[in-house]
Order: sequence, then structure tokens, then C-alpha cells
Amino acid sequence: MSHGRALRVLESFGEPRSTTNPYIVQLARALDSEPNCELMLFSFKRALFGSYDVFHVHWPEVIYTGNGYLKGIAREVLTALVLTRIQLGKKPLVRTRHNLAPHSGSGRRQMLLEAWFDRLTTVNIRLNDVTVTSSPAPTATISHGDYQTWFAPFSGGQQVAGRIAYFGLIRQYKGVDRLLSSFLQVSDPAMTLTISGSPASNALREELILLAGENPRIDLDLNFLTDAELVEVVTEAELIVLPYLFMHNSGAALTALSLNRPVLVPDTEVNRRLSDEVGPGWVYRYDGQLDAGAIEFAIRAHRTNPPLQGPELSARSWDKAGTQHVQVFEGAVQSKKQEIAPTGGFHYAESASG
Repeated sequence: MSHGRALRVLESFGEPRSTTNPYIVQLARALDSEPNCELMLFSFKRALFGSYDVFHVHWPEVIYTGNGYLKGIAREVLTALVLTRIQLGKKPLVRTRHNLAPHSGSGRRQMLLEAWFDRLTTVNIRLNDVTVTSSPAPTATISHGDYQTWFAPFSGGQQVAGRIAYFGLIRQYKGVDRLLSSFLQVSDPAMTLTISGSPASNALREELILLAGENPRIDLDLNFLTDAELVEVVTEAELIVLPYLFMHNSGAALTALSLNRPVLVPDTEVNRRLSDEVGPGWVYRYDGQLDAGAIEFAIRAHRTNPPLQGPELSARSWDKAGTQHVQVFEGAVQSKKQEIAPTGGFHYAESASG
């Protein structure tokens, strides 16, 4: 992936697989199409010995976490060596803040590595202008791209009246158990629930199976979804419900909207702004904990006032995101060359998000 001598950007992800987050794959494609960017995919060998101008980090825990004790220790040591090279070589490190905190807990060594990443960060990229970080580095805002082009090759299914659905990896914080218990209180016998995705643990899998019982209105498919299966699940639903106990940035919400399906999500500042952006009739919100009333209200409201047009997602073009990323990378390199302190008169937010 090269365009000749251009800004060499080492990403923190390796060669994408079929299970790789589409955000990562689309970002790689966008950067690869930029004439002033030479995209380099991660390996420890490349990070330690390769020639690059910028290190772009997404989820640090993916770099330093390994399966098993010995592999975990090895990855932590290699990560420390990479950070040492970044520090001694005064290379810019750009960090995209997908989440406010890692999804899983960290031990003492991993917390030290996280703090080291923070100290070395030259510029933060956030996906919305609500995200606040403890890092003193300047911040750029680049909106999470949509999935319209990504899912365009798949035809989808026929919408089923009264069907609500959840899709995606099932973690405890995503509140799928709450969705199940809330749905059991829905009085309309014509409404059905589909839950599709792989649970993060066997205990969570068993809990969901027990909650669903033998209810004929509930369909559990607790397996990883291919893109074609995901499109079918989403497009057959009348409403997508994302009952997260905590929601900040949500690729799942953008996936549903990219496939022209409304979403019911927690009432947060990020989701209020998303609702304003995409237009009326696409983002329904509930306050506090999800309950049957919120589900019934969203279905009723969508049927009573269906959207007059599709969701407005033009601000989330991947071409635009690719260009904005390169601008941030160039600014990070320049700031290092001029040895400008992270808190000194250098702010990317307006130019990168405009």
C-alpha cells in the first residue's frame, strides 16, 4: 500500500480480516487513496525497525494484550520497546479516542502502558466533539464515517412489521439482558424480538438463553454475523434497539442508519446530536433504563410520523475523513519538527472537523 514518497503512517492495526471492524477497513481504504499518505500496517517488527513518520493508534489494549500469560507478557514488553522508540526518536503519535476507557479491565503493567501512550500523544482524534480526554495534547474532531458504501453489495431482506432487533457483539455493558426482560413486558403479541451476535462469555450466553426461555416471539442467534447476515437482520427489523448501559460512539447506530432503519438508543448528548444531524424520525431516545414503554413508544412514533427522507449522513463521507486524517498527521509531524509543546498554541479541531 504505497503511493511513493509521501507521509508514512504506521497504523496500529494489521492486515484486515473478515472479522475486522469495518471502521478500520474503511479508514485503511480512505488513507490508501490519499495521494500524500503511505499507509503502513502494524507489526512489531515494522514498529520497532521500520521507517515511518507518524504512529496512529486506535485501541492500545489491542497492541499490548495477548492470549495467555506468557504471550501477554511478551506483547507488553514489545509494546514498551515500541514506545521507547517513539519517545527517543521524537516521533509523533496520533491517537483516535474511540472510547472514554478500555472495554476491559487492565492490570498494573497495562495501566502503566496506557499512561505512557497518553504522555506520548501528540494529537488526539475524537469522533465527536463531546468526547473529553485527560490528555493535554491538542484535539481534532473527525466524524465516524458511515457504512452505506460498505453494505451496498448486499440486498438485504424484507421488513417484518413489529420486529425489533439487536445485533453485534454482546458484552455486559450493552444491556442485552435488559432488552430481553423489557421485551417480555411488551403487550402487543404481534411484536417479535431478534437478538443476533456473539456473547463475550459463556456465562452471558447462558443468561440470555435462560431469559428468553421458550418464548416463540424471541429469536436468539448467538453467533458471529457475516456482513450479509448482519444486513439481513437489520433490514428485516422495523426498529433497531441498542440498550447500552453506557453509550458514547456507536458504530452499531450508524450501521442501522446506513441501512435506513431507525434506532432506539439511550438519551445522551452524543445521541441527541446524532438525532439533529440525521433528521427527524430516525433516532429515538429513552431516559434512564430501557423498558417496554420506550420500545412501544418508538414503534408507535415511527409508524405515526415516518421519515420523509432517508437519514442525512453526507457529513460522514470516508473520502472527507481520509483527507482530514492526513491533515492531522501532517500537523502532528510539523509540531514535532518545531518542538511545540502539546499545550502550546496549536489546535486542530476547527480545521479538521469543518
